[in-house]
Amino acid sequence: MTAPSPDPDGDDDVPDKVLLIDGHGLFHRAFHGLPPLTASNGQPTNAVYGFISMMLDLLEQEAPQYVAVALDLPGPTFRDEIYREYKAHRPTMDDALRRQIPLLGEAIEALGARGVGVVGFEADDVIGTLARVAADDGNEVMIVTGDKDMLQLVRPGVVVLATIKGIKETKFYDEAAVQEEYGLTPAQIVDLKALAGDSSDNIPGVMGIGDKTAKM
Repeated sequence: MTAPSPDPDGDDDVPDKVLLIDGHGLFHRAFHGLPPLTASNGQPTNAVYGFISMMLDLLEQEAPQYVAVALDLPGPTFRDEIYREYKAHRPTMDDALRRQIPLLGEAIEALGARGVGVVGFEADDVIGTLARVAADDGNEVMIVTGDKDMLQLVRPGVVVLATIKGIKETKFYDEAAVQEEYGLTPAQIVDLKALAGDSSDNIPGVMGIGDKTAKM
């Protein structure tokens, strides 16, 4: 992780803020949230433009001491080995988005952050690990993602800023917000997903059980 904004007061008693970004999640959000944009050479740019815009807003608003952008690396993960149909229904990536993927790493570097990916694991796994380690070390962690599965990570010292619509609309989740919206603790989000399934990842739940029954 990279520290773009050290504590100006030098107060060691104030917890550092760690910002953990779902890199490809924000990149996809920017691509679908903005109209097509193209450079003079024909290179599509809306995803990278939107990603940089969101990152600059986050860095200004949150003033984190450390920033890491978690990335999905090419190739299968351990989930694909466990369940062959995992995410199998997802459509092929739009070519205009694919052509911008190489620019993501350049954007992360230009922003002074660090991209982090692990072969065989998803960005979510990287975020979960870094969040736990950082919080256990006494830091304040903010996860930025559009994946509500990540609400299971909310705990003292860990919050989620969920992207909702476009590149500007977000929702803040701490433990109280998760309880208010779902009627569950963050730790129970895992049980909810196990019972009701997760259509976004093509994961079936228990037959006949939907979200409403799972929450009972």
